[in-house]
Amino acid sequence: MRPSGRLLDQMRLVSIETDVMKHAEGSCLIKMGDTHVLCSATLEEKAPPFLKNTGMGWVTAEYGMLPRATNSRTRREASAGKQSGRTQEIQRLIGRSLRAGVDRAALGERQIVVDCDVIQADGGTRCASITGGWVALRLAVNKMLKAGMITSDPILDHVVAISCGIYAGQPVLDLDYAEDSAAGTDGNFIATGRGKMIEIQMSAEGATFSRDELNTLLDLSLKGGADLVAAQKAALGL
Repeated sequence: MRPSGRLLDQMRLVSIETDVMKHAEGSCLIKMGDTHVLCSATLEEKAPPFLKNTGMGWVTAEYGMLPRATNSRTRREASAGKQSGRTQEIQRLIGRSLRAGVDRAALGERQIVVDCDVIQADGGTRCASITGGWVALRLAVNKMLKAGMITSDPILDHVVAISCGIYAGQPVLDLDYAEDSAAGTDGNFIATGRGKMIEIQMSAEGATFSRDELNTLLDLSLKGGADLVAAQKAALGL
């Protein structure tokens, strides 16, 4: 039995509320169980210097957690004068994942910055950030298309992310913190709406895993990914 009482292949309740920020080109609040992330997309009318005169655009991300997103207060990284290695790794993952679903030539020499701020954490914050970040990105691109800033849609496909792991010897979908902290194997699976894999982060934490278990987790992730795409479409009215 999972701590939450969920079935092995049952996700937490997912909700995505759009247009939650007045000034952002795109924004949403995604909730996956007790993990809540505020995502916003900001359009900048110039690409990074390394893309100057290439005709290519860029999508990047920043990630952070509020001090009381967790059980005890976490010091703001700004007060420490630098980001932690974990924060840098996660925001690079978010950026890589979102870029995989974008035709950067169609975007033109512009940059979209996706900010993901964790309001409340209960496991899977990077996955919620990617899934919600894509919605914010989609909304920002919709505004660009409506304004005639671009003539073709640069969004190639949905991008979603979900965690899977081996908990108490069983493969489970969408780990919360109680499971994540005790899992023998933990992984994050990032995929497109068509089920193509973008990235898999997989590691054994106290117990190795077999090829068959990996295949089972991959199948679970695609099931969860399909549910997340459905949630994205519902939020966008598609």
